[in-house]
Order: sequence, then structure tokens, then C-alpha cells
Amino acid sequence: MFNAADIEKYMESLRNDAQREILMRFFKTTPGEYGFGDEFIGLKVPQTREVVREVAKDISLDDVPLLLMSKWHEVRLCGFLILVAKFGKLTSKRLEYAEDAIRCRDDIIALYLNHVEQANNWDLVDLSAPKLLGHWLMLPTCFGGKAPGLYREEKMELLDQLAASDNLWRNRISMVCTWKTTQMGDPSWCLRYAEKHLHHSHDLMHKAVGWMLREVGKRVSMTLLRDFLHHHAAEMPRTALRYAIEQMADDERRMWMDAGSLS
Repeated sequence: MFNAADIEKYMESLRNDAQREILMRFFKTTPGEYGFGDEFIGLKVPQTREVVREVAKDISLDDVPLLLMSKWHEVRLCGFLILVAKFGKLTSKRLEYAEDAIRCRDDIIALYLNHVEQANNWDLVDLSAPKLLGHWLMLPTCFGGKAPGLYREEKMELLDQLAASDNLWRNRISMVCTWKTTQMGDPSWCLRYAEKHLHHSHDLMHKAVGWMLREVGKRVSMTLLRDFLHHHAAEMPRTALRYAIEQMADDERRMWMDAGSLS
């Protein structure tokens, strides 16, 4: 069975310098950009997924933090995808209310939240937050050592803390995790955090807000999306608004863009 050191060494052996340069430009790693200082091996996401499937499938949960603390972007992604895989195995209907499974899911979420600073680029957030934190929001938990329950208010307080942080990636986690809650039929999480992040200063959050709102219209109710826009379109950043209305007909998109802000 491979441990974290073995996995990192194996991934380093796959280094691709040409791809590494492309990724470092794509993920904005130069001084002053949001990904400044991030280091890449040069692996594409499907390659990292293959490592998770074929090399890291039996790794202990206790070993995952060593991957999450790696200097390599792809190794950290591998760690987050391992958490996603382990969490997903505990979410079947049969295990949804099983107390052992609940506690294991809670352990995975606690580990994730203890290492959110390592999800320091948008792909690391987007590939982990919905399937981990977002799914957990909709499942029973033993929150704070209590008896199993949904504990919606306690979960909301936790998400509020992420949303109120001065860390961009914590903010994005609080927004993008709602992709899963919307998919599961509860758009209230998305609408709450879209409002909280409506005036965020960063373009990556404008995109996240618009993307999650678009999912509400696509998967739950276009009427609900239109209602949100009636209240907020005039104050929304143009990027957020443009993302939110992508599924609408051309005439309606033009109407909303005309009604929206010029920021």
C-alpha cells in the first residue's frame, strides 16, 4: 500500500516541464496574481484522477494531510480528490443515517476544513467543495458531538465564517459548495451566499456567484432566478450577471444586461 511520500514521489516522476509552464500561466502564478507562488509538476487533472484511482485508492485518511501540505499543486489536488472519493463511498442511501458512516463523514469534513488554506486556487476549490462540504450540508451529522441530525443552523454558522473571511479561497468555498445543495433541490444556500458575496471585489467571486445562480435557474427554478435578479441585477457586477443569465434566451439576456449595473 502506498503512503503519502510514495504518492508524491510517483507524481514527481511524471513531471512534464512543458505542461508545467502552461499550467503556471493558466493559474496566474506570477507576482501580483491570485496564484502567486504556486508550484506545478505539470500533470493534467485526468492524470491526477488516475493516481487517485490506481495508486492512492487505499491510502489511510491519516496520511492525506501530508498530501494536502505538499508544495505541489497536483499533489494537493490528489489529496482533496482522495477525500472526495472517501466521502462519496459513505453517502449511499444505505449509509446516509448509519452512525458510523456519519462520524466518518464528519471526520473527513473536519480534515477538509482544517486544511482549506491549502485549496489555494480555483480548481482545488471547485473540485472539492461541492462534493465534500456541499454534500455534507444536506446530510445528517453528529455536529459538535451531538446526536445525529441535520443541524442546519450550525452548518450555516460554519459557512458564514468562511464567507466572512478575508481569504479569497474560503469565500469561494462558501459559494461554490452550494452547487451540490442546488443539485439536491435546496437553492436557499446559494441565494444566501450569493447575496453575501454580491459586492465582493474579486472577479473570481463574481464568476462563482453568477455560476451558482445560473445553476439555480437551470436545476431548480428559472422563476426563482428571475426573482433574485429583480432584486439585485442593478447592483450585480457585470461578470456575475452575465454568468447568471447564460441559460436565458437572447432577448431576455439583453434585457437583464441593460437593467444591470455598469460596474
